[in-house]
Amino acid sequence: MSKKFQSMRPRAPYASDPYGSRGRRISQPPSSERSPYQRDKDRIIHCSAFRRLKGKTQVFVSHEGDYYRTRLTHSLEVAQIARSIARVLGLDEDLSECLALAHDLGHPPFGHSGEDALAKCMEPYGGFDHNAQTLRIVEKLEHRYAEFDGLNLTWETLEGIAKHNGPLLSKNDDPEKLPWALRALEDWERLELTTYAGPEAQVAAISDDIAYNNHDIDDGLRAGLFTVEEISDQVPLVKNAFDTVWQRFPDTSENRAIHEVIRDLIGDMIRDVLQETERRLQNANPKTSDEIRALGHQVVTFSDTFREQEKPLRKFLYENMYRHYKVNRMMGQASRVVSELFELFINDPSILPTDMRVHCEGPNDAKTARIVCDYIAAMTDSFAISEHRKLFSVTGYL
Repeated sequence: MSKKFQSMRPRAPYASDPYGSRGRRISQPPSSERSPYQRDKDRIIHCSAFRRLKGKTQVFVSHEGDYYRTRLTHSLEVAQIARSIARVLGLDEDLSECLALAHDLGHPPFGHSGEDALAKCMEPYGGFDHNAQTLRIVEKLEHRYAEFDGLNLTWETLEGIAKHNGPLLSKNDDPEKLPWALRALEDWERLELTTYAGPEAQVAAISDDIAYNNHDIDDGLRAGLFTVEEISDQVPLVKNAFDTVWQRFPDTSENRAIHEVIRDLIGDMIRDVLQETERRLQNANPKTSDEIRALGHQVVTFSDTFREQEKPLRKFLYENMYRHYKVNRMMGQASRVVSELFELFINDPSILPTDMRVHCEGPNDAKTARIVCDYIAAMTDSFAISEHRKLFSVTGYL
């Protein structure tokens, strides 16, 4: 394709066919109004875990400011990018969007600090992984339907959630290396964890990279963690984008310039992905989505050239945002909240909510640990802080 991509193309032969889906764990009559992947997307949007994403942080604790990204706004941005890429490639837009909306459902409060703290707490009990927790949510923990637990999603959606970042096992790996939450699923082997995911899941994964690269620049600048001059001095990719914007709009404000730069960078990254993906598709010439799964490498990805250009950006954000002392202080506190709540609940499950307590086996039991983990992982930032205050302060309930 030329650099100016057509806005729509015929459905690709290697696109996932919603009417050729491998089906749902529990068979249901088809809908006359919506494809199976549209139904999956609707079920995700209406589930409790999706709504809770509005109170879960990306980098900043959610009450730090109304304008920073949360897991919910991030998921919506990823979905928009995924739908755009899938449309140009002739893939199933609904499946790509569905996977983008679902990919963060299993994240605990407080971003990666919360996940690291919960994973450490769960080490003796099988560990914690947010992708596996997403599968646990959509297969078991959502209680919305009279006929089944979970959301009863299609195989393609479950497979995409499990391995949108690549295979989880090689052919000779011991399945015990998988997160407990994944191995606990009924018939988890059906997800074929030794292969790559289908093309729509790969689109969702690269869209996640595009979204967080750009919104972290935006949020970091607006939070005052670094300046336009600082990031431009160290990241040529960003400097070139700002130079272009200032040339086009020499009299605009810095605030508007930042918006224009983020807009341009997202467009440039999407174009790079489309060009590289077209090149790989031409070389592989797949005829079905299963042929893409069997290739042994990603098809939807950045070019090697862009990966090199991206390295200074990742390094800069790590040093100047994710490890900024203000973020470290906030996330250090967040980690303590998660760890202390876990320790309190597992030592005394009698203080858990009744609907959870009745399923516990006793203090420090593996089943109790999993219930405590589910409870904490589902919390929003503000609810976790509130629970901690109630349980660790003598005035918490006064």
